[in-house]
Amino acid sequence: METSLKSKIKPQKDTKSGITIRKILLYFCLIVLAIICFLPFYLMIMNATHNNTEISAKLWLTPGTALIENYTRLTGSVDIWKGFFNSLFLSVCITLVSGYFSALTAYGFSRYKFKGSGTLYWIVLATMMVPGQLGLIGFYQLMNKFGLVDNYLSLILPTIASAGSVFFIKGYTDGAVHESLIEAARIDGCKEFSIFHKIGLPLIMPSIATMSIFTFIGTWNNYLLPLVMLSSQKKFTLPILIVVAKGVYKTDYGAIYTGIAISVVPIIIAFIFMSKKIIGGLTIGGVKG
Repeated sequence: METSLKSKIKPQKDTKSGITIRKILLYFCLIVLAIICFLPFYLMIMNATHNNTEISAKLWLTPGTALIENYTRLTGSVDIWKGFFNSLFLSVCITLVSGYFSALTAYGFSRYKFKGSGTLYWIVLATMMVPGQLGLIGFYQLMNKFGLVDNYLSLILPTIASAGSVFFIKGYTDGAVHESLIEAARIDGCKEFSIFHKIGLPLIMPSIATMSIFTFIGTWNNYLLPLVMLSSQKKFTLPILIVVAKGVYKTDYGAIYTGIAISVVPIIIAFIFMSKKIIGGLTIGGVKG
């Protein structure tokens, strides 16, 4: 009897030890990946504290003493904080406008079926296949006729409904917003826009938050379109001013790394706050049919 009990207990110990080893390997791999992802940001911050000679000499893993000097030269060449707030204003406006109207468009495609809705949806998706650079000249001419060149509206209006955001949010809406909820709201006398704002919008908020992160980051890092549409330096965004600070005959790497470090801060803050919506989306679901 004792021999049989030992034979039953031993495999359980082996199983537990095997699970422990797998967990250790998993955590080790996650730690290595976290270090690889964090390393470029760390090197960027370290380079922002060194001068040109030190940056050219070797790869620095320890902080230097030239941060104040780099910041002084950066702010002396360009108005970096003006560009910071310009980028922040544009990013917030575009994120809000794109998130709301993309959600409204996706909700319409998902919950309302009308003649030609499928064809119209595929036309919207087809626009994702066309690079934006191909229509840049025509877009500039159109904005020029409207008198919107060197105006932030030329950067905000085209993002009212992003095809990529519509595609992603529609896929989430199909599973999160059940038809029975909409029918119940209609029976109670709720109007269509009220149904969207009170029922649809809260349920699909995780998908909106997910796309808003990408929209914010993409707008913050956007360089080509603001460079073409904006001509006044007081309206330049942060990426343009960092290139201006680069200079023509001499590159001040210390000042550039300092400007890049400043530009990364809002992206990190946006991800920290909005990533909670993504995690919450794993536990939020619609009514099962």
